[in-house]
Amino acid sequence: MDLINNLLLGFGVAFTFQNLIYAFVGCLLGTLIGVLPGIGPLATIAMLLPATYGLPPVAALIMLAGIYYGAQYGGSTTAILVNLPGESSSVVTVLDGYQMARKGRAGPALAAAGLGSFFAGCVGTLILAGFAAPLTEVALEFGPAEYFSLMVVGLIGAVVLASGSLLKALSMIVLGLLLGLVGTDVNSGVARYSFDIPELTDGISILAIAMGIFGYGEIIQNLSHPDEKREVFTGKVDHIFPTAQDFKRMLPAVLRGTTLGSALGILPGGGALLSAFTAYTIEKKTKLQAGEIPFGQGNIRGVAAPEAANNAGAQTSFIPLLTLGIPPNAVMALMVGAMTIHNIQPGPQVMTSNPELFWGLIASMWIGNAMLVILNLPLIGIWIKLLTVPYKWLFPAIVLFCAIGVYSTNNNSFDIWMVALFGLIGYVFIKLGCEPAPLLLGLILGPMMEEYLRRALLISRGEWSVFVTRPISASLLVVALVLLTIVLLPAVKKKREEAFVED
Repeated sequence: MDLINNLLLGFGVAFTFQNLIYAFVGCLLGTLIGVLPGIGPLATIAMLLPATYGLPPVAALIMLAGIYYGAQYGGSTTAILVNLPGESSSVVTVLDGYQMARKGRAGPALAAAGLGSFFAGCVGTLILAGFAAPLTEVALEFGPAEYFSLMVVGLIGAVVLASGSLLKALSMIVLGLLLGLVGTDVNSGVARYSFDIPELTDGISILAIAMGIFGYGEIIQNLSHPDEKREVFTGKVDHIFPTAQDFKRMLPAVLRGTTLGSALGILPGGGALLSAFTAYTIEKKTKLQAGEIPFGQGNIRGVAAPEAANNAGAQTSFIPLLTLGIPPNAVMALMVGAMTIHNIQPGPQVMTSNPELFWGLIASMWIGNAMLVILNLPLIGIWIKLLTVPYKWLFPAIVLFCAIGVYSTNNNSFDIWMVALFGLIGYVFIKLGCEPAPLLLGLILGPMMEEYLRRALLISRGEWSVFVTRPISASLLVVALVLLTIVLLPAVKKKREEAFVED
């Protein structure tokens, strides 16, 4: 009964005119930036964080959440129509989605992506609502030692589940932790690694790093490609709905993708990207039915499964953020920033001290998913027109909005130079094949880890054994050790690399 009462409270909050408008704006923006290649939800949320200062906390978080899961929908549109993944988790949708479009089946491919995403999003939100309360009760038992150990698990998980080289992922985490040390020491008040630059005494702006690496870095990367690479869809999209045979084939794939995405979304560093890759890999291992098109040549299961998985993963990634205050991926790290802006401490206290915000956000996700289905299928024509806009007109606008956004946070031009610097660094990371998302996690979790480490040692009077004598803390450290050991096994390492590479 408590769950039903809480959801009724949430829907009461979400169904106000103001919050419905912001949910719609978030979903529309999310779809838009999902459609436009090379922008992504991370850069958009980073750009819009300053704009949420003047909004009520519930409306701000509803809008930012809508951008995140809306981008999962929009990314599939360009992946299917023009062979360009609008969002990183749509990379595998390209493989079969574009082949379907080339064969005149763009409509069923887009419908499979939209309906699969809607079902998975609803299930993911249901899991979030069901698990939130029990997990919050467990989290209330956590002390500084437990939080420190949990963050160690989070960072190890980010390394294990990051795509590409383990060494590069580990390097990104360490670099993020080092950048997090810049600023004033909480205990002594001494400036650390500021190099006598007054602007660095408060630390490096998370916004500057996020906008630089994920916004400007991607823009420089896109500008390095010739215009001819931007393919424009010239065909027609008709016969939107899949056939009865298509539904028969895609339904089990959607269920498998939803289950997988719901589980992997909770893991630190997992989220939508890993869910999509793993779901596609599992579908390829599943036996083809009689008369079914091979994968890579336009199989509808190759669209439905990864799209369901990335949306379920996007919804359940809110679970560790809202219940434990730990961001499982880079987008959730920015959501921590959004909550901090509005003087909300992420973690188990949110449910008890601010239930309207907690349950209003969860209820808004169901409303947002319904909005996205209504938005995506009828507006396909508009998104196609948008893809014909030359990139030379788009990128100056993005650069300008980034600069205005970061300047407005502190009214300081130094932050704009920092964005430019990290833009170049972001481009270098792309060229070196380094995934920058673990860096942002390290930057967010680093200062929190330091604070909890010091607090735990202060309570235990300097006894390091506190981390292994407390049962929950010891269990979490064992989990981190097991994760690291397993991923270093040669057989597992090989399988991990295969999961992120598709022929």
